Amino acid sequence: MPRILIVEDEEIIRSALRKLLLHAGYDVADAGSVEEATGAEEPDQFDLIISDLRLPGAPGTELIRRAPDTPVLIMTSYASLRSAVDSMKLGAVEYIAKPFDHDEMLEAVEGILARQTTPGPETAAEPQAESTATDSDPASLMFGDCDAMQKVFTLIRKVAPTETTVLIQGESGTGKELAARALHLMSPRASHPLISVNCAAIPESLIESELFGHEKGSFTGAVSARTGLIEAADGGSLFLDEIGELPAEAQARLLRVLQEGEIRKVGSTQSRKVDVRMIAATHRNLKAMTRTGDFREDLYYRLNVMQIRIPPLRERQPDILGLAQNFLRRQGEKMGKPSLNLTPEAMRLLERHRWPGNVRELENAIERATILCDNDLITPALLDLEGEVEDVAIPESLVDGNHEQAQTQDTDSSSDLSLEDYFQHFVLENQDRMSETELAQKLGISRKSLWERRQRLGIPRKKNPAN
Repeated sequence: MPRILIVEDEEIIRSALRKLLLHAGYDVADAGSVEEATGAEEPDQFDLIISDLRLPGAPGTELIRRAPDTPVLIMTSYASLRSAVDSMKLGAVEYIAKPFDHDEMLEAVEGILARQTTPGPETAAEPQAESTATDSDPASLMFGDCDAMQKVFTLIRKVAPTETTVLIQGESGTGKELAARALHLMSPRASHPLISVNCAAIPESLIESELFGHEKGSFTGAVSARTGLIEAADGGSLFLDEIGELPAEAQARLLRVLQEGEIRKVGSTQSRKVDVRMIAATHRNLKAMTRTGDFREDLYYRLNVMQIRIPPLRERQPDILGLAQNFLRRQGEKMGKPSLNLTPEAMRLLERHRWPGNVRELENAIERATILCDNDLITPALLDLEGEVEDVAIPESLVDGNHEQAQTQDTDSSSDLSLEDYFQHFVLENQDRMSETELAQKLGISRKSLWERRQRLGIPRKKNPAN
């Protein structure tokens, strides 16, 4: 019977997880911290360790070092994208996002234990090392045959072995987190954790505590000291997705991490040195945000040492059908429909669509069509894409009656004036002097559409008496 150690400081979660695993037939022990776990019994005597990332005292990733021969499943509430979390594996380490459902946890546990029962270390060591080297290359993590993506892959291969801070820019759904993962796995830090944080997903009131940690009693509800996510990434890499959403105070503290390599917990007077490689990502124009005062200029230049731009799918025309076939194969295997194919009409529709949601939208369209398909052919009707049109009108101030000129600007990637980009620029430049009603009128959309696009693009609404 496999033995599992749970390390979780929240009694409710620890108790629920213990009952789940006992009911599934496992021998289970539990602890509330790394110190408690290592003090009672040697952690490497277990077949699997399931630990929360953030614990009182040492972070859960410390168990990887203290039990090098035991796989460690890390639970974290701050994983960025669910699909990326499911694939983030570092040797014996796997991440699962909280809250998780019972089936998901049991499936992860069964998968890890099954891998442990494969042939012994002598037979498995060589193929495993070979697989790791192959899997870390960006071309194995991201699909891209077009010239633009090949340039991205080349740049990742050059930058990854260095300690340089990287800023990944690209629209939502282009694969920025996969690029960050490739940077980490090809770096000398690959054996240490890659901690991913979606800055837009953490409430502003908690962001500093989550990133930098806090001392016991530093604020209401701080019943114990907690390790911050930056400290949990010590020795490894920290991926800050949606970096443009950081509030001003957190920006100042992050600047100190980049300049001095040290952090100070909320409520503490002592600083602590950390060794973290910083990778940031955003779909917003940080340079424009520095002009409006929404992002610190000194932090921007610290982050923008090396910039990698992930092109939107509309600029990757040769890749669309290849990506679609990959997603179709994957979804077909998952749903027991391995013989699915796209009709010629469906292929033409995929190539003609503008893909405002990029690769993620394409994957969702293929998944939807796979579910709805009753035979082996994916038709345009199943993809359900033809009804999608942009509802942002280009204002007269941009067009001046010359539709051809506006269209040229929109399709020229070097001008950086797609409809989505223009919306961001226009709102950021004018929201201080215009009300929401005036902004919506100038953009040719309703106030509701303006609000929805603010939410989708992550543009905060300014406090304006005129609103």
